[in-house]
Amino acid sequence: MYYKMMLEDKVRVPPLRLGEKLDKVILDVLQEQLEGSIDKELGIFIAVTRVDHVGEGEIVPGDGGVYYDVTFEGLVLRLALQEVIEGLVVETTSFGAFVSLGPIDAMLHVSQISDEYINFDEKNARLICQDSKRFIGVGDTVRVRVVTLSLNEREPRDSKIGLTMRQAGLGTSLWLEEEIEKEKEKAAAGVTGAQKEKPEKTRGKRKEHAADE
Repeated sequence: MYYKMMLEDKVRVPPLRLGEKLDKVILDVLQEQLEGSIDKELGIFIAVTRVDHVGEGEIVPGDGGVYYDVTFEGLVLRLALQEVIEGLVVETTSFGAFVSLGPIDAMLHVSQISDEYINFDEKNARLICQDSKRFIGVGDTVRVRVVTLSLNEREPRDSKIGLTMRQAGLGTSLWLEEEIEKEKEKAAAGVTGAQKEKPEKTRGKRKEHAADE
């Protein structure tokens, strides 16, 4: 889930940028340091959106920079096992699809796409279900569930996030639209069937009444 948070930190402004607008320099430094990083307590930093407050500067002997206590607003992504989340397919391979969750990519293995056998169409960069012909391609939005989660604070790129689509309510946006249409058709068929049955029962009661008379 995505969270907007107010955070505090001490930020070093390098000596070469001391003559620039302070808020802008601090925002640049925070964005460079934090965006794309991982903190196991806070989550995965997506963006530092604004600087809210800057305290008095502090000079450290032997360091040409100035340190400021800063309050700022940040957007983070916190993932949990079994959480349902949406992402964008950015790459497909013979063994699965890489799904961007914003600041980090996750893996959707072929075994977690469908119960059907999956074929890889390398030319069109698609993973195709053999029987239903449903497919996943680069640029598709997918709704998935997190099934494995191992975050690496030191090396965010080495983090491992595993996804699945093999459950009801999961899949590409096209798959979900198809499921909604099927449910609507079933519901419509059920209403039509009920309407047909009702007059037949009424006619039967009238015949019985007439016979009694």
